Amino acid sequence: MQVEALAIALRPRPMGEAADLGVALVQAHAHSLWRCYMPVWAAVLLLSLATIEIAPWLPSVLIFCLKPWLDRSLLFVLARAVFGERTRWADLWHERRNVFAAQWLTTLTLARLSPWRSFTQPVGQLEGLRGKAARQRRAQLLAGQRGSAMGLQFIYANLEMVLIAATIAMTAWFTPSASFADLWRWLVDESQHANHAVLATLYAAVVLALEPFYVASGLAMYLNRRVELEAWDIEQAFRHAFSR
Repeated sequence: MQVEALAIALRPRPMGEAADLGVALVQAHAHSLWRCYMPVWAAVLLLSLATIEIAPWLPSVLIFCLKPWLDRSLLFVLARAVFGERTRWADLWHERRNVFAAQWLTTLTLARLSPWRSFTQPVGQLEGLRGKAARQRRAQLLAGQRGSAMGLQFIYANLEMVLIAATIAMTAWFTPSASFADLWRWLVDESQHANHAVLATLYAAVVLALEPFYVASGLAMYLNRRVELEAWDIEQAFRHAFSR
């Protein structure tokens, strides 16, 4: 990685502050992020909804399972954003083999079960490490930081649940009292497919809104950890000093 080309100021930060840096990165590059992310998200949503005839609960489960695969497109855009580069859909499509096809089995299994997915995802996708080298690298990054990495996952998982519950609650609040019982019966009716499609779409909408921030926070924490391990902030300062 060319440290001198980074477009963000690197210095040792508390992990919470590093996560905030990720949020700021999303805000600064929101147009590139959602322009590239939405087509992939829409494809996952449509694919998931197409399985509703198999089992009404299956679309939501598929969206949940495919989140690590969705994260790969986000990390691609965010990694370029760290260097101040804007990303177009054409850029993502040009790298589709590396982004969408590479490591697909690990992405859909081990990454889905990982309690610190966004923090360690760059090891495979950005550093290109595999097997034992990847395991050792993840262990190095996680040393003393497992609590922070798990805390990030815990926070965003709870944010998802809060947003879903809040949306359902707001719908109920704005529903006329005479229709509330009918709405509730419709939502919990296991024989209906439409209600499961609505709930799956709601869940997908929450993923669309939150997942970029989750991936960006994990990436920023990863970069912060590398600053701690490799003193990038010092290297950056020296490069700027001697380039004048």
